[in-house]
Amino acid sequence: MSVTPPPKKPSIVLTVGSKVSVRSAGNDSDPLVSNGTFRGLVSIGGDSSLALELDGKVKEEKGRIRLIPINALLSLDVLEAMKPEEEKRSEPPATGYFR
Repeated sequence: MSVTPPPKKPSIVLTVGSKVSVRSAGNDSDPLVSNGTFRGLVSIGGDSSLALELDGKVKEEKGRIRLIPINALLSLDVLEAMKPEEEKRSEPPATGYFR
């Protein structure tokens, strides 16, 4: 009797261009909810922040980039995931010792 292993689930990767909804620490008891497109991670003074291009549910915020410190994240919902692109190199690979 052969047992078939369950199908492997794809790993979860937060990719640039994914649509997300982020809840982060706000004022006293209310979290700040930010909806938009994930643009990457930014390092400021050694601390990493999530860069989010806001989708404009509030008219004045459309296109604004919000940096959310990683330690302020409460939750992140991936609404629409982009497929990761293969790494692209603009220059040919180095030959010799360094690759």
